[in-house]
Amino acid sequence: MARPSNPQRQSVGKLSDDTTSPVLQNSSGLEHTQYPNRWVRFRKEYVRDAASEFLGTMMLVLFGSSSGCQVVLSSFTAVASSPKGDTLTVPFGYAVGISLGIWVASGSGGHINPAVTLAMAVFRGFPWKKVPVYWLAQTAGGCFGALVAYSNYMHAISIVDPDKTRLTASIFAGYALDYLPAAACFFSEFLGTALLVMTLLAALDKYSGAPPAGLVPLVFFILFLGEGMALGMETAFALNPARDFGPRIALSMLGYSRHVVWNYRSQYWLWTGILAPLSGGVVGALVYDVFLYIGSDSIVNKPTQGARQYIPSERSQPAPSTEAV
Repeated sequence: MARPSNPQRQSVGKLSDDTTSPVLQNSSGLEHTQYPNRWVRFRKEYVRDAASEFLGTMMLVLFGSSSGCQVVLSSFTAVASSPKGDTLTVPFGYAVGISLGIWVASGSGGHINPAVTLAMAVFRGFPWKKVPVYWLAQTAGGCFGALVAYSNYMHAISIVDPDKTRLTASIFAGYALDYLPAAACFFSEFLGTALLVMTLLAALDKYSGAPPAGLVPLVFFILFLGEGMALGMETAFALNPARDFGPRIALSMLGYSRHVVWNYRSQYWLWTGILAPLSGGVVGALVYDVFLYIGSDSIVNKPTQGARQYIPSERSQPAPSTEAV
C-alpha cells in the first residue's frame, strides 16, 4: 500500500525530496528575486540599516557644520572680504541637513539620533538588539561628517585658528554661553530634544493628523529651523548625542587638545551632550503617549489582563511602525 503524502512536507520547498517540484522552484525563484547575488543578501541582513543611519547622520552634521564654518570663518577679513552668512544661516543649514539626512536614511527608519532610537525602543517596540548598532552608526556618521566639513574648510580654519582653540571647535561641537550655569545648559538640551521627539511621534501618529510619510523630512525642516531660531543661542542646539559626541571624536583626531574637547566644563560633553538629549527624548515621548497617543503599541496603553480577552489576537494585528520616515 502506498504511503499517503504529507501535505505539510510538500508545502515547504526546502524540505521536499523532489528537486523539480513547483513549490521548490517557486521558493527558489522568489529567493533569487529578492537576493540576486550574495552582496545583496549581505547588505540587506547586515549592512543597510547601519549604513543608512551612518549616511543620514553624516548629512546632518556635514550641512550643519559647513554652514557654521561659512558664517564664522567669513567674518574674518583674512578669509573673505565680507561676511557670508548671518544668524539664520546655521539654523537653515541644520534644517536642510536633518531633512535630507532623514530622507537618505529612510531605509532604516531615519532615526539619525540616538535619542530618537532610545525613545522608539522604549515606547514603540523598536528591537533593543538594534539600539547599539544604530548608536554606533550614528556616532560614526557624525564623526565622519565633521571630518568632511573640516577638510573642506581646513585652509580657512588654519588662517583663523592655527592653535585649534574653542573658536573653531565650537563650529562642530556644542559649547554653552559662559554665564550659563550647568543646570541651564542641561535643561536647554533636554527641552529641545523633548520637543523634537514629541513632534516626531505626532508626525508618525496614524490616529492623529499625521502627514504622508514622504513629508516627514519637511516636518523636521520646519522643526529644526524653529528650534535653531528659538533655542539655539544658549547651547548651540545639538539635541542629538551623535551630532555632538561624533564631532568631538573628529576634533580629537584633528589635533584639538583634550582641554578644549573633553575637559570643557567638567565633561560637559557627557551630561549636556549625551545625557540631556537621551533623557529629554524619553520624557518627550512619555508626555506624548500619556496625554495624546491612543495606539496599543505604546507601553502606556498596554491593556490590562481583563481587557486582553476582548482584544483580537496580536497575530492578526499589523506590526507597529518604528520608523521615523
